[in-house]
Amino acid sequence: MAEKDQNQGIDSIEINETINKAEGYISENKKSISIIVGAVLVVILGYFGYTNLIVKPQEENAIREMFMAERYFQMDSVNLAINGDGQFMGFREIIDNYGSSSSANRAHYYLGMCYMKKGDWDNAIEYLSGYDAEDDVTGALALGAIGDANLEKGNNDEALSYYMKAVDWDKNQFTSAIFLLKAATVKELQNDYKGATDLYERIKKDYPQSTEARDVDRYIARATQLSAKG
Repeated sequence: MAEKDQNQGIDSIEINETINKAEGYISENKKSISIIVGAVLVVILGYFGYTNLIVKPQEENAIREMFMAERYFQMDSVNLAINGDGQFMGFREIIDNYGSSSSANRAHYYLGMCYMKKGDWDNAIEYLSGYDAEDDVTGALALGAIGDANLEKGNNDEALSYYMKAVDWDKNQFTSAIFLLKAATVKELQNDYKGATDLYERIKKDYPQSTEARDVDRYIARATQLSAKG
C-alpha cells in the first residue's frame, strides 16, 4: 500500500513537471504561437472568402454567359458562339474572363468543336486539349475530334493515337464503335490491312448492336483481301 502511494506521488510530480514545462513553453513562445494561430485563421478565412466572394459569383456569371453561347452553338451560329453578340460573351471571352470556373472548362470543349466546324484544326486541337472532361461521352468526343483534326492535318500517327484513346476512354456502343472504325480507316491509309482487320473484328465482337457493325463484314472482307495481296 505504501509502495502504491509512493508511485502515485511520483506520478503526480511528473505530471506537475510536464504541466509546468508546457506553461513555460507557452509563456516563452506566446508571440510565435499567436502568429501561427493568426496565420492559420487568415488562411481559413481567406479560403472561405475567396470561395464565397470570388469563385461562387464568377461561376454564376459564367453560367449566365454560357447559356447564350451554348444556344448559338446549337443553332450552328459558330461565329456568335465563339465571339459573342455584343451583349453576351462567346466561348473565347468566357475562357478569358472566367478561366478557373467549370463553365470556362466546358467552354474549351465547345470552342474546340466550333473551330472543328470552321476547319481551324490548330485552334481546335489547342482548345480541345485544354478541356478537362466532365463526363465520359464528351471526354471521348473531345479525344476523337483531336484525332479528326490531326487526320485533316495529315498527322496519321497522331490521329490513330487519339482515336484509340477515345475508344478506351469510355467503352460503349456509340463512341467506341465510331472511333474504332476511324482508327481502322487510318490503318488502311497506312497500308496496315492486318491491323485494320483486327479493329473491324473488335467492332463485330464488342459492339454488334452499333451502327458501324452493320457493314463491318464487308470491311473485314476488303481488308483481308488487301492484306493477302501484300
